[in-house]
Amino acid sequence: MEQLQINDSILVRNYIDGDEKALEILINRHNQRITSFIYSKVLDRDVAEDIFQDTFIKVIKTLKRGKYSEEGKFLPWVMRIAHNLVIDHFRKNKRMPKFEGSDDFNIFSVIHDEKLNAEKQLIKDQIESDLTLLIDELPDDQREVLVMRIYKDMSFKEISENTNVSINTALGRMRYALINLRKIVERKNIVLTN
Repeated sequence: MEQLQINDSILVRNYIDGDEKALEILINRHNQRITSFIYSKVLDRDVAEDIFQDTFIKVIKTLKRGKYSEEGKFLPWVMRIAHNLVIDHFRKNKRMPKFEGSDDFNIFSVIHDEKLNAEKQLIKDQIESDLTLLIDELPDDQREVLVMRIYKDMSFKEISENTNVSINTALGRMRYALINLRKIVERKNIVLTN
């Protein structure tokens, strides 16, 4: 084990000194461990592959900038980067604007669940089509903000730039959209859960 660590740190040093092959050896050596770790968290091959690529892009950038100082602890350092990117992935996919009374967002949490079996997928598709019909009932300005935020994952800053309104107005529209959606759901007695 000690030998492996020495090898890692020498390879890191060699890569920093311009030996591109050294990085390839490091990636091949730890590929299995890192990929398995990522997959065990996200349970999706394509997503795991993406996060693995992103991990090594970050590793390369850090090494190139000379910011690496974890002498002899290359693998734990890479695992930490992978772990943070996994967390980022979940944040992005479950990310909802944070308001007081965040239960406003319950009806959307179901849309972002990636690990669904066939039966749940059918229910999810039904919910999404129900939701699309409900969203169509909203006033145009509210619908526009909600679609940008939930489906296009845009920030309120991006929404305000795209709609030529202030961030506060965009936030307000989102809030009213959710209040109105909830009223429509209650009026029509629709159950949006799986």
